Amino acid sequence: MENFAWIFLAGIGATATTDLWAMARKQLFGVAPPNYGLVGRWIAAMHRGRFMHESIAATPPVRGEVALGWIAHYLIGIGFAALLPAIWGSDWTRRPTLLPALIVGVATVAAPFFVMQPAMGAGIAASRTPRPAGARIQSLINHAIFGLGLYASGLLASLVN
Repeated sequence: MENFAWIFLAGIGATATTDLWAMARKQLFGVAPPNYGLVGRWIAAMHRGRFMHESIAATPPVRGEVALGWIAHYLIGIGFAALLPAIWGSDWTRRPTLLPALIVGVATVAAPFFVMQPAMGAGIAASRTPRPAGARIQSLINHAIFGLGLYASGLLASLVN
């Protein structure tokens, strides 16, 4: 149960860190934040047996897609946080260190590169987008920020846990 509370707190905190980064990035650099409604649309289509899309943006919207997308975003973050104690053990949750959190953060970029982006019509590692290199760099930065968030949130969670 101890690890569950840590995973939940660290996952929520790390995901919120990426959301704060997305807001700052928009203000500082004019980069639009991710549209989690499209993630919700993709997930909703799975219920109807459709897993791949030519363009998720061209797929008709579904009721509740924004809420579904945001819930999925946070649940995925919690799931990724579970990788830390799974790989580095429960002791890591009591004394978090930066490197494992960064490794997990950056490694999780595989999910959008090889699952979400291809399934949503953007190609492997955003290869079908107008600026694939820029999209890849943004994804790597976002996931590194997630890793930093895992470390910071993990430290806080270890104090409460």
